[in-house]
This record gives sequence, structure tokens and C-alpha cells, in this order.
Amino acid sequence: MSTDTPYRAIFCDLRDDTTIDILPLRDVTVDDYLGKAGSLSGTVPVPDAQMAARVRRIEEGRTAVYLQRGNDLWWGGIIWTATLQSSDRGVLSLGIQAATFESYAGRRRIRADLSFTDVDQLVVARRLWEHLQLGRFADEADKPTVIGGNIGVTYGYETSGQMRSARYRDGDETVYLEAIDALAALDDGFEHHIAVYRDPATGARVRRLRLGSPKIRTGTTDLVMDRPGTILSYAFPRDATRGGTTARARGGSDNTNQAAESRPVFADADEAAALIAAGYPRIDLSSDHNETTSQAVLKSLATAELAQATGAVVIPAVSVRLDDLVPPALLGRTVRIRITDEWWTEGLDARYRVIGVKVSPAQRGRPDTAELYLEEA
Repeated sequence: MSTDTPYRAIFCDLRDDTTIDILPLRDVTVDDYLGKAGSLSGTVPVPDAQMAARVRRIEEGRTAVYLQRGNDLWWGGIIWTATLQSSDRGVLSLGIQAATFESYAGRRRIRADLSFTDVDQLVVARRLWEHLQLGRFADEADKPTVIGGNIGVTYGYETSGQMRSARYRDGDETVYLEAIDALAALDDGFEHHIAVYRDPATGARVRRLRLGSPKIRTGTTDLVMDRPGTILSYAFPRDATRGGTTARARGGSDNTNQAAESRPVFADADEAAALIAAGYPRIDLSSDHNETTSQAVLKSLATAELAQATGAVVIPAVSVRLDDLVPPALLGRTVRIRITDEWWTEGLDARYRVIGVKVSPAQRGRPDTAELYLEEA
């Protein structure tokens, strides 16, 4: 980013969020998604010894970075890798790779016996984050807090009405993020995302776990985007290789007799009968869940997989010009897309939900743009 860019890269201590420095960041690419970690890559120029002393304070694994546009935080996450580079002309730079705060849960493993019986699935997800950060649940004041795990993620009070039972055993080395993703992937599951923003009252940076069942939704009014207009380009890919009309989920074996052949437990979703009756061929989807032996859970997983990939998978994308009309909180937002061109001669007017965002800051004469990944609202 050049000196006149509307973006600032703010580097902070991961655990207490103390600002370390605000540094230039070039060749930036950044994305964010619902339900999975987003990423950031960029290069910090090191033109002299004074800048080198400042950049040395960036330590991978313990430094957070925020991308701020104007007064709004558009992205936040953890620097996991940093590469010092020297060109053939002796020009130094530090390349960084970061991932959103969800990625921290992908680096932590459940090392305690945890059990949930008929607990709301969003409460289970929230309590897993509590245990990840504290080494205990927030309401277990009689138990000691484990030092070093708290990265300042806060929580809300969302509920879904969908009750789940789950058990995690010390020694299985289950990754926290994988446990949350496995719950979210069930039929009538949920979405999760860690949003970053400034507290409107104090201006402090906030890392907030957002949960929504079955979807996360942001805002109460549609964001209207037109082509010609805000929309610079668009793509509507249709991929039948990723879709299907039947789905089977396979689990682990429930065989306790080592002398007998072990076969996985499995369950099938109800086939997409309407599509088959309309002329679609049978196309089979399959997934493996080795730690699951419950047929009810496996059927729920298969049903959810088929619901997301019935027929052909379509993930539209539109590239838009970033201006004051485009808010930073785009994930989960409903947008109204209006397109008139040679293909849409009568005009497309449809509602979609934003499930992913890729931001490209202005560089070398290119305007600020964002690519929005969409699903039908």
C-alpha cells in the first residue's frame, strides 16, 4: 500500500491486543468467509535500519494484524509465517502470511474430558471456545484458569433450539476447530465467524464470535448493487462435478471383536427425488467421518451435505467498487443484484447472501475492489 492508501496495517500483541506499530503493507491480498478461516498476505518494506528495528517486533505466532480502511476494521487475524527477503539489489522486505482468528482454534487440541448432553448446539460451540481460552468453562469459577490460551475472543448469547450431544476425551487430541466444524456440518447446523470491529462507545478493537443457525445474517435491509454501476464484473459458475442427487456418510467401525472384519457404519440421506424425476441422473456424494459411529449423526451429515450440493453447485461472484456505500460488515449481508446486459436482456433482479469476501486494495492505478461470493438468500 502506498502512503496515500485508505488502508492501515495495525500490528498488535495477540493476547492483550496492545498496539505494537502501524506499518506500510504492500501487495496485499485479503479474504474472509463464513464457517472457515480467511487469509491475508502482504509485504512490509524494510528500506533502512530504523524501519528494520520496528519490523523486528513482528513475531509470527504471537502478533495479530488488522487491516483498517478509513475508521473501520475490515479484517483481523494472526500472523503465522513471516519471511525475510533480500533482492539481488539488496532491497529488504518481510513477507507475512496471516489467518483470521478462527485459525487459533485450529492450532489447539481438546486435552480434557468434555461431555454435552442435549445442549443447544450454539451453546456447545461457545463453551468449546470458552474452554479453549480459559482451560475451563466460564462459569467454573472454582477451577483454575490456564494461562496463555486467552486471545480475547468474546461471545454473544445466540441459541438455535437445536439440541446436540457430544463427547470429547482427553487423549484423542481432537482439534477445537474440527469439533466445532463437525457440529456445524450437521443437518440444521449453524455458521460461525469471528468478526472484528471497533466498539462504538470506547473505540476499542473487538474480536467477537458470531453464531447463526442455520445461517448468519447481517443487517435488516438489502444492499443494492447494479450493473452498470457498482458491479464491475460478475461470474455465475455452475459445477455439476461437485453436486449430486444422493449422499452417503461413512463413519468408524463399531466392531469390538478384533478377530472379525471391521466395516464402517454408514447412513444415506433421502435422495433428491424431485431432481431425478425431472430428468437428472443419479450422481453420488460420499464423505468420511471416522470418529462417528452413530447412524443418526451420519444421516444428519449426509442430509446436510446433499442439501448444500443438490444438482449443480452454483457460487456466484461479483466484483464491486469499494466506496462509502459499501459497509465493512459484508459477511452474512443480503444483497440485491440487478444486472442488465446481453445475457440478462430482461434484467436480473435477485437476492443473495454474502458468504465470502476478497478485498483488493488500490494499487498502481487500480481502484479499491471487493469480490463477493454469494449464495441464494
